[in-house]
Amino acid sequence: MNMDVAPRLGWWQQTWRLTAAAALGLVLWITTGVAVSNGPAGEPGTWYFVGDPLVALGCLTALVWRRRFPVAVALGVTAASTVSVMSTGATLLALASVSTRRRPVEIAVVVAVHLTASQFGAGLYPIETPPGAFWYQVATPFLTAGIAVAMGMAVGARRVEVRSLRERAESAEREQSARAAQARALERNRIAREMHDVLAHRISLVAMQAGVLDHRRDLKAEENRVLVRGIAEGSHLALEELRDVLGVLRADPGLPEPPQPSLDGVPDLVADARASGLDATLAGTVTGTPPDLVGRTGYRVVQEGLTNAAKHAPDARIRITLEGAAGDSLRVSVRNSPSTTTAAKPPASGFGLLGLGERVDLAGGELRHHPTRDDGYLLSAQLPWPSPTHEKGA
Repeated sequence: MNMDVAPRLGWWQQTWRLTAAAALGLVLWITTGVAVSNGPAGEPGTWYFVGDPLVALGCLTALVWRRRFPVAVALGVTAASTVSVMSTGATLLALASVSTRRRPVEIAVVVAVHLTASQFGAGLYPIETPPGAFWYQVATPFLTAGIAVAMGMAVGARRVEVRSLRERAESAEREQSARAAQARALERNRIAREMHDVLAHRISLVAMQAGVLDHRRDLKAEENRVLVRGIAEGSHLALEELRDVLGVLRADPGLPEPPQPSLDGVPDLVADARASGLDATLAGTVTGTPPDLVGRTGYRVVQEGLTNAAKHAPDARIRITLEGAAGDSLRVSVRNSPSTTTAAKPPASGFGLLGLGERVDLAGGELRHHPTRDDGYLLSAQLPWPSPTHEKGA
């Protein structure tokens, strides 16, 4: 926002300011007329009744544009007050308006013109003055100008304060909107990650079994029944898990979430994959029980590796390795041999590995995934596993 531009006033604010300036000028005009009538000149002349009010009216009209041209209007109105007593109120309003900008040079110039005009205007109408009135004639313009400047600067300071408070409120509102948008984005990512973790693995196994059933014509009746039963059970489990996820997402945020998977669930995960037709083996030694975040992340790494293998290499040999101990790290790897199937593979979205990378980063680990030299694929992660004494000390 431009600090040099005064705020636009409503019609009521404009009206009462101009009315006050006109009333002040009218009082001074009448007072001057009474003083002239009691002086040596007798009755005031034609200029007093015609010219003086017309100049004052022009000055009041010019004040309408004091917001757009503050200095020019102030100088013009102040100069016009030399030949019009009634325009004194308009002069003081113009001086106060310039003072709201709080620019010393502009204020000094307008005050100087005002003081000069007041001295020349003192001789406009012949008035009998008592001895010592010269100092009164000099001090009065200084006093009125000081009052106008003080009022104008106070109004200007108030405007700056209100503008600052308004900008703070707008900034706070923008920050609140940004935080709300960020929260919505994080919630969408969390929902997408949960849906992928829960459903992608199960649906990939179902799709793999359906592919085997479609492409293998040499299967025996019992083998066909096993595959069909596996598809039915996998589909049923996928629906149940989907229902569980939706229930968690719709639940009251204050309610506790259901238990999360841990590293202890990896053997069941591998057994489930073998029951679905994958050639998966589990090896390695893990000493102790890792922290919840580390164990859950390791489980998700194995789950993502099996999901990708079922989607892209259902006939490959899959070797899962878990190694680690407290005070060292947990190392998880899922390696599959090259695929020999020629069946069409489902499209790869890449969101699974992207979400997994976020999980590993949150656990402070490192995720790697790349093809191997024999055209297989390797997914591995190394997760920090602090010792219990280190956790207590921290």
